[in-house]
Amino acid sequence: MNDKELVADAALDYVKNNSIVGLGTGSTADIFINALAKKISAESLNIKVVASSTSTHEKANAAGLNYISIDQITELDLYIDGADEITENLDILKGRGYDLVREKILARASKSFIVIGDQSKIVSKIGEKYSIPIEITPIAWKITKILVEKLAIKCEVRENLTKNAFAITSYGNYVLDCEFNETNLKKLGDEIASIPGVFEHGLFIDMCGLALIASNGQITKITT
Repeated sequence: MNDKELVADAALDYVKNNSIVGLGTGSTADIFINALAKKISAESLNIKVVASSTSTHEKANAAGLNYISIDQITELDLYIDGADEITENLDILKGRGYDLVREKILARASKSFIVIGDQSKIVSKIGEKYSIPIEITPIAWKITKILVEKLAIKCEVRENLTKNAFAITSYGNYVLDCEFNETNLKKLGDEIASIPGVFEHGLFIDMCGLALIASNGQITKITT
């Protein structure tokens, strides 16, 4: 069992019967989906799942999970997802993919948000390895970008994989990949969110209560 499989398996301990579980997006989350399906079958559990992306929805259906739409819920019991960066204080960076908004909605709506990953995700500060993504509306995007640049030291519009156009999110928006000097992440998040045209950003602050980190066959728990 590799580290991704190990940490996905460890997350199963937090799944309770008769609950609604949010499923994240990414390679580790995909492994968790398959592990969850096996657990439900083996223990005859009554679990409903909600997906953070179209791809996760498709994987949940393929695994035979009892899927419900995000429009049908007002809260969920547990949300399991990966992350791009994780600090020892449980500051989380997400958004290298294109489903940032739905991921944050599920994280906020969940009674328990658990992040799973391997040691490569641990950083001393957010932004150490990756830029901070900001999803913006295409309407007047140049104006929004200029306003964001007043806070940032670097700000670029994300291109698609073929580098011939801007990347488009699940909601038809653009993404700015930005770097900042500001170290107070809550303040930074509030300032970014206040800019007209900003749809959402990749800072998940004061949301996660537990991170399960796999390294060389061992699980470490980081708690608030």
